Order: sequence, then C-alpha cells, then structure tokens
Amino acid sequence: MTRKDFPGDFRWGAATAAYQIEGAWATDGRGPCIWDTFAAIPGHTVRQESGAVACDHYHLWKDDLDLLKDLGIDAYRFSISWSRVFPEGTGASNPVGWAFYDRLIDGLLERGIAPCATLYHWDLPQALQDRGGWGNRDIVGWFEDYAEAMFGAFGDRVKTWYTHNEPWVVAWAGHAIGRHAPGLSDRKLAVQVTHHLLLSHAAAIEAYRNSRQGDGQIGAVLNLYPMVPATSSPQDHAAARLLDGHHNRWWLDPVLKGTYPQDTWDHYASLGIAPRVEPGDLDRLAGAKSDFLGVNYYFRKVVAAGGGDDLLPLTEVKPTGAPYTSMSWEVWPEGLYDLLVRLKADYGDIPLAITENGAAFPDEQLTDGVVDDEDRRSFLEGHFAAALKAVKAGVNLKDYFVWSLLDNYEWAHGYDKRFGLFRVDYETQKRTWKRSSRWYQGFLKGTN
Repeated sequence: MTRKDFPGDFRWGAATAAYQIEGAWATDGRGPCIWDTFAAIPGHTVRQESGAVACDHYHLWKDDLDLLKDLGIDAYRFSISWSRVFPEGTGASNPVGWAFYDRLIDGLLERGIAPCATLYHWDLPQALQDRGGWGNRDIVGWFEDYAEAMFGAFGDRVKTWYTHNEPWVVAWAGHAIGRHAPGLSDRKLAVQVTHHLLLSHAAAIEAYRNSRQGDGQIGAVLNLYPMVPATSSPQDHAAARLLDGHHNRWWLDPVLKGTYPQDTWDHYASLGIAPRVEPGDLDRLAGAKSDFLGVNYYFRKVVAAGGGDDLLPLTEVKPTGAPYTSMSWEVWPEGLYDLLVRLKADYGDIPLAITENGAAFPDEQLTDGVVDDEDRRSFLEGHFAAALKAVKAGVNLKDYFVWSLLDNYEWAHGYDKRFGLFRVDYETQKRTWKRSSRWYQGFLKGTN
C-alpha cells in the first residue's frame, strides 16, 4: 500500500481543536468558554488540568505549521475558538482574535496546505452558556450569526468548512452524562440540545449558501460506530439496533435525509424526552444539504442486551484478546471499512471524509531521538488499508485526517492521554517526532 494506490485528488491531513492546543486562554481579548469554567471545578478533570496553556499553539503556530509542511500533508483541519473572535459569543468582536486566524490561514496557504475550518469543537463562550447555551433555542440564531461572520472573514481562503464536531458528545456527554462541559445531567435537556445542534447546523449551511464567498464545501462531522451484536440472539441484535439509533442514525438521518429515525423518536417519546420540534424545523433540516459527511472513527461497539437503564437497556462488551489503546478503545481497523460501506449503502454516494482517526498510547520510549510508537504506526497503517479497501469497493472517500497533529489537552483526561503525531513536552513545549509521524511522512512522500 502506497499513497499512489489512492485517487489522485485524495487529500491527506492532520486535525486539531482550538481548546486542546491553543492555550492563551486569557490573552488578547479572548473570552472564557465553558471548558475554562468546567475544568476549574475540582473533580471534573484529571488533576484539575485545563487548556489554559495546552500546546501554546497561539504563540507557536509558525513552528507547528512547519511541522505540517515537513510531514507533507495536503490539508489541515483546525477549529475556530468562538470566544476568541466573539468574547461574549454575540455582539462586539475581538479583532486581535480574528487576526490570529488570518495569520494561521495565510501561513497554511504559504506552505501549500489547504485550511479546513471547524466552526464548533465544544468550546461554547461562557457568556452564551449563562444565557442557556445549547438548551436555549436562540442559540440557533447566535450560531448562524457567528458562522456568517466567519464565512465573510475567511471564506475567500477557506474552502472546506465543518459546522459541528461530534454533536453527540456536546449533547450527551455535556448535558446528560456530565463528563464534558457544561457538566449537566438532564437527559431530556440533552435530547432538546440535539435538535438545537442540528438546527444550527442547517442554519450555518444556509448562511454559507447565501455568502458571497460560499463557493466551497460544507458539512458536519459525526462520531460514528459500527454496532455489532455480541451474539446472534434476537435480543442482542435489537440492542445493537437501539444503540445504532441513539449514537448514529439520530444524527445521520437529519443531516442526510432531513428526518429523525422513527424508532429512536418513538423510544425517546416513550420516556417522555422527545424534543420539541416547531413547524418548519424538519423542512429546514431537509433543505440544508451537506456537500460531504465528516466521519470520526475510533472503534466499534459490541453490544449485548441487558443491563444499563431504561434509555439504553444494554451493555457494551469488551472483546477479550483484542488490542486496546490507552483510552481502553479496541483497535479494530475492519470497523472503518464496515462503517464506510454501510454509509454508502444507507445514504447513497455522498462524498465522505475521515475527519478524525487516531489512537492514544503511552509513547514513553525514545530511540535515536524519535518516540518509538510502533503501536500507533501499526494502528494508522491498518486503518489506511481499511480506507483503501473501502475506496476499491466504490466508497466515495475524499479525505483522511489523522488525529492529532500534537499531543494535547484530552478534555477530562487532562494531559495523560497522548494522541499526537508529535510528542509535546508540556514543560518546555518542545515538539518531538514519533515513529508514526516519520512513517506518515514517508507514506506521503513515497519514501517508505
């Protein structure tokens, strides 16, 4: 397998998120976001760590772009910090924050790398959370205004846009499970948040279509999982179908079909937590056609009936004998192929992009100044092969972004989990090549 086995216009890249790498949390007019608030509460994150400094990318961005160029990638997926450009979320903007993204985008283009921007990667301005956040339907308009401003400022140079990154995490991990900001535990609110997130996605697409610089591509990024019954029993198959509706189809159907899956809707309704949908909402979803679907794939879910609660009366099973990452996620490259083929079968020939794929490993051993992460190198090679298999099977796959460029702030896990192609010494901010990044470089440049 070489890069030449993929289509000539296939784009290879790396991905990051603003709160995880930028740092400079109170610098140059940036306003606080919900993760600043969440991480400051004891018990929410490992050692109460936050993204206040992170990788200091805000100051070291030139060095990081040079790493991207040295890698030989085609495109870089980053996110915009909403509170850096609009400290209060709405109203007065922060020109210094805008200037940072101007420099970043221009720096990418100067290095021959396509800038690809995510509008929302979990860092809602705290001022908007104080007004109800994603639980307040007004946020659809707030997000639309923010998106429209970003298209106007950067749309002349950014031609790939992502509305939301993993909205499932925003809704459920943030509003029902409570392990992510804003740290709430209200599943009825979480389901309502899903609807507002999807409406805001549609509103951003409408704004882009109406923008004078809206001549690029725009879509959402979903975290998706193949759901595998633990046995051949009808009960396990039903449990896998239920979890598929909750995790996958509740997002895929509105984004790609403009409807909610009836079985999942009925299940939520039976629990009294179905969302309030106003007249015209579904038409708005149906009218907001994505140019592509971004897919974040990390692992499959093996599902057995029984256990859990009335929302999900099931258990996720950990297969024995399988390799696992530091996140306790099973390494299962075959699941990427299964997922991509399923998306084509169920939703047609929409262009697909792997917007995140990667793994956390300890990364403790250095050999000749390079971090010896053979586990990550092998992980990437296996998943690249699965992507190629999908392409050969006729899947319309266009992009592949490795997560992540740098070791970074891994949300509630703090700095314990390392996903990066480059190791970051958080004391000195030194970046160090890993075996995986050297292998990726060789793959991209044809020298492996």
